[in-house]
Amino acid sequence: MGRGTGAVSPSVISAVSSGAHPSNSAAIELLDTAGESGLTFRALAERLATGPGAIYWHVAGKDELLGAATDAVVAGAMTADTADTTPQDAIRALALGAFDAIDDHPWIGAQLTRAPGQSPMMRVFEHIGRQVQALGVPAADQFTVASALWSYILGVAGQNAANARSAPPDTDRAEFLGAVSAVWANLDPDEYAFTRSVAGQLCEHDDREEFLAGIDLILTGITAGR
Repeated sequence: MGRGTGAVSPSVISAVSSGAHPSNSAAIELLDTAGESGLTFRALAERLATGPGAIYWHVAGKDELLGAATDAVVAGAMTADTADTTPQDAIRALALGAFDAIDDHPWIGAQLTRAPGQSPMMRVFEHIGRQVQALGVPAADQFTVASALWSYILGVAGQNAANARSAPPDTDRAEFLGAVSAVWANLDPDEYAFTRSVAGQLCEHDDREEFLAGIDLILTGITAGR
């Protein structure tokens, strides 16, 4: 496919999937190490041992390249084997796959929110939606239920990734949370009674476990309402 057609083509996916390591494309490696600003056609050409012109033939611009890289990562995250599991367990597996993908590649969160109607977002929505159907949710409610799960997964995972990106590179998580916890514990006892009461839990919480607990709360609500 030539330049300027707009959609992410198979040739583009192939181009960004041909890195030195089979699980990582050259584009993804650049994004992980240098961020969006480091993903240039020249840098990618060097990784692929080719010329920028060869990449321009397949990719209309940087946005399309970012979209292809995002799609490749999300597609890999949606490969959990859900054939012999309950819909609830399948949703948990898919949700954790998305969470881990965004945690490992924080730049994905921003990319997903920029293109809500394009392939990467729709992969997540489709996989979640199929499991919502398997739960026996009435057809009239399936869009709402799938959207709630979709929004929670991308919202929490994206915020977690944003927090990681905003912290200095050598930040010690335990020390950081301990400092925030101390601030919470010293808030005004009348205005922030609840926040003070959970300050200690902030130090000990596991982001992945808390994320999955939220999924379970949603699933409990779905099944209780049937």
